[in-house]
This record gives sequence, structure tokens and C-alpha cells, in this order.
Amino acid sequence: MNEIKKEMTVPFSSVGADDGQSNQNTDNSIPESKPNINSYKEKIEEMQREIHKSLDPSYMETVTMNQLYDSAYLSKPAIIDNLILPGTYLFVGAPKVGKSFLMAQLAYHISTGKPLWGNEVRQGKVLYLALEDDYARLQRRLYRMFGTDGTDKLLFSISAKNLSNGLFDQLEKFLCNNPDTSLIIIDTLQKVREDLSETCSYANDYDVASKLKSFSDKYGICFLLVHHTRKEKAEDIFAMISGTHGLFGAADGAFVMYKEKRTAKTATLAVSGRDQPDQKLFLMRNEELLIWELDKVETELWKEKPDPLLEVIAEKITVENPVWEGSISDFRDFLPTDITPIQLGMKLNVTAGRLLNEYNILYESRRTHAGRRIKFVLQA
Repeated sequence: MNEIKKEMTVPFSSVGADDGQSNQNTDNSIPESKPNINSYKEKIEEMQREIHKSLDPSYMETVTMNQLYDSAYLSKPAIIDNLILPGTYLFVGAPKVGKSFLMAQLAYHISTGKPLWGNEVRQGKVLYLALEDDYARLQRRLYRMFGTDGTDKLLFSISAKNLSNGLFDQLEKFLCNNPDTSLIIIDTLQKVREDLSETCSYANDYDVASKLKSFSDKYGICFLLVHHTRKEKAEDIFAMISGTHGLFGAADGAFVMYKEKRTAKTATLAVSGRDQPDQKLFLMRNEELLIWELDKVETELWKEKPDPLLEVIAEKITVENPVWEGSISDFRDFLPTDITPIQLGMKLNVTAGRLLNEYNILYESRRTHAGRRIKFVLQA
């Protein structure tokens, strides 16, 4: 990092900086009046794809590896660091193991933004469908756990339609009225499933989880689906999820909560997911407040090493200089590496999500008649 600093000789100025300086070589490198043939070609190809999609029902849209690298995909940050991410997750445990108390605890911390077990929490509204409770029981439970410290960002309902008869319409209307929602808890999944007279099948389980996953992906929220374990023991704890493997296969991940003895005051929370490392959390129940406290974590989480490129950007995009805009070539001049503008553009696209989540800097890229323009904006 020090080596990068020493070799940087070109000043990195910003648009709208307090010192009034403007970015160098942003508009003069390529005249705006000169058309970019590649840009026109890409627009024509995009129009052709849209025409094919509308006219040919058998058309399959594909993208090349280079097209993937040419796009910046921004991922949403974790809701609770190292624990809860946007997506659809099963939360599984035997009856009376303490799942609903832990659900209330997660919902409360997210709705208030208070750290949980030493992890940072990003505040958002929470909808808790407590479909096996009544409001009186919820009131007593919450008062025992959190006292008079309430919040308007945690909302409850004890009734909901099922998946095939209006639940998604209800949830869409709720999200329309509450766009800052980050978590929806369905306690339990069985309460919103269709009335199945036939034996559960892999296809049916997969379809249920897929529908919920599509909804969570569309709105960028997290679903926690409370579910039960099967009675039979299994070497793989995630094989104890009730039903077929279709639920776990379609979901983004699962939490399995279990005790060695039903009366034990300790529990283990096993976590597995597509976008997070497997881990085990050992919990202890506070008998006075009925909340779960973290005793220890078995798996030490792997963390990505700092990226020198992102470090350079973070040093230059600051409160004093919150915006920079120019061409890829302009930005390349600030770096002491041998990376080409094309390689740099690919790397910026691939790391755009990390730049936003870790450094709070939004990366934008767009094509103009003069070529590709990029922009870095520090988020408020």
C-alpha cells in the first residue's frame, strides 16, 4: 500500500470538491462529437435481443464471459454481519427448542439497529408473521425479553394467506407501503403452504422454496422461513430438515438450531449458505430475559484481504472529495500498475459490490458517444 502511495504522481481531483478543482483530462481525451462505433453496435445488438425475445417464444437469452465482466453487479450488504444476508433461508429446529424466541431477538435487533453478538446490524423494518401465536402471547414474550424499549419498525401479523392464494399479493402491498423493509419472518412455513393431500415430493418442496427465493431476490429482502426438523437423526445436521432435500436445495441457505437435551439451557446454531461460510454458534439462554446469548463460535470466519485498488479509491473518495468522474484511461493514469484500461474496467465491475459494501462508495459505468465513463460517489 505504501508503495502505491509513493508511486502515485498524478493529482486525484474530484467533481464538486470543496477546493473548486475540476477533474483533469475527462472530456478532452476523446472528442464528444466523435461517434463510438462499438457503443452503437452494442445498442443494436441489445435491440435485436429484445426483438427476438418478444417474437420468438423459444428464444434463450445468453451472455458471454466477456459480457459478464463488462457489467457491474451490486450486491446488498449483510443485514447482520456474518449471519443474516438478503435471500431466502430456512430456520429449522425441533418443536419448543427456542426458535420463536430467537426469531423475536433477530427481528428486534434488525428493527432497532442494535448490534447482536458483537456483529454490526443494518437497521430496517421487519415483518414477523407469527402464525402460531396470538397477540397476547407475543406481548408477554416481547415484554419479558425487551421491557418497555419498543419500536415501530417491527410489525406483526398472526394471519396470512397461503402461497397459492394471495400471500405474495399481501407481501407486495406491504413492501410498497414499507419500502425500508429488510426482513420478513414466516413462522412457520407450513402455515402458508398449499393444502397438500399428496405425499411431499422433491419437486413440490423445490417449487415452494423457489417461489419465495424469486420474491426475495426481486425485492432485495431476506426471508427467514421457520420450519421443523425430522425425528430421525442424521450424520449431516442439515439432512434433518423436515421434508425432502428440495427445500434446502432451492433456498440460499439454512440455520439449524438443536440441543443435546430438550431441557438444556444451551443450544447450537449451525449455519450453511451459498454466500456465507459454514459455521457453528454455541448459544446460552438467559433464563431471566429468555434471550439467547453467544457463548462461542466454532468456525473463525475467513475474511478477504484488502484490495490495493479499492484502498486507493477509498483514500481519494472522501467527504472532502466525494465524487470523481472520467474515462477508464483517465483513472488508469492514477495507478502505478501495468493494468490495461480493459482489465481495469473488468476489475472495477467485479469489485463494485465490495467497494459499496466495505467502503460505502458507489461505482457507476456508462457508455457515451465519447466512450465509457466511470464515476465514484461516496454515499451519504
